[in-house]
Amino acid sequence: MRILFFLYFSSLYLLANAHIFVYHRFDDTRYKSADTTTKELIKQFEYFKNNGYAVVPIEKIIKRLKNNQDIPSKWIALTIDDAYKSFYKNGLEVFKKYNYPFSLFVYVEATDKKYGDYMTWEQIKEASKYGTIGLHSYSHPRLQNLPKEEILNDTKKSYDLFVEKTGIKPTIYAYPYGEYNVNVLNTLKHDFKINGKNPFDAILNQNTGSVNKKTDRFDIPRVALVGDVNLKHKLRYKTFDATWYEPKVFPADGILKRVHAKVNPKYKKLKLYITKEGWRDVEVKNGIVDEELNIYLKNSRTRVMLGSDVFTISNKIINKIR
Repeated sequence: MRILFFLYFSSLYLLANAHIFVYHRFDDTRYKSADTTTKELIKQFEYFKNNGYAVVPIEKIIKRLKNNQDIPSKWIALTIDDAYKSFYKNGLEVFKKYNYPFSLFVYVEATDKKYGDYMTWEQIKEASKYGTIGLHSYSHPRLQNLPKEEILNDTKKSYDLFVEKTGIKPTIYAYPYGEYNVNVLNTLKHDFKINGKNPFDAILNQNTGSVNKKTDRFDIPRVALVGDVNLKHKLRYKTFDATWYEPKVFPADGILKRVHAKVNPKYKKLKLYITKEGWRDVEVKNGIVDEELNIYLKNSRTRVMLGSDVFTISNKIINKIR
């Protein structure tokens, strides 16, 4: 009986799924779709505190990924993209009050050229006392639209200027707009080098999902907590293990012809979601999903999800090259 008890709870732990959330603006009512009020932020932080969640530095999660170790389901990491002034003026004090670490990703050109909505270098250095500071590109481009050399040039420019202005060597990167494709991922994962080595321990996207020991640390999902959100709903997401064959990129003719993936053969049916098309059931045959679709994609940023239910998912986002 004791052995069965141990195996049962060990299996639960092996399926552990931590969550990484992303914010943008704070108490900035001009941009409601990207804004989180400090009232809502406090409500979320109280929920974490009162329900046994540990808000940890993102480095703790990355270290576990590096070492192929399980990540506790009650771990949460918090990130902020773009380095808007509203974080420094309104959000930072809440993080300090709760002693919650964060990772702030800097849109370097906006700070360096003193665009009005963005933090200064001095404010970023002040914020670095309480959290990790990472890169969010130089010019905030849609990277999937750029050739490899331009991606590398933008990243190198942002890295060098960031180090010059802050004295910090950034080890984490977040894709602008959370968007990328397999070419962008491979360029930043394999080709970007500083002194012969990739300086990044991890790269983060903005895909719905969770983080477990199988997560690629150069393709880490984050869930947005902006606007009106149901936090309990967001915390229900778990990672479904799938190997995607198709789609990998947005189809040139805009028609998604096929979804093809390898999954655990124990499944006979799964749920498939496509933006603007909703959910449908799909067959699994000997661990293979091979669904012919021929669907015209209505959104240039299309989400394709496959899972055992609507919360246990493997998530692909494919972006049209403009």
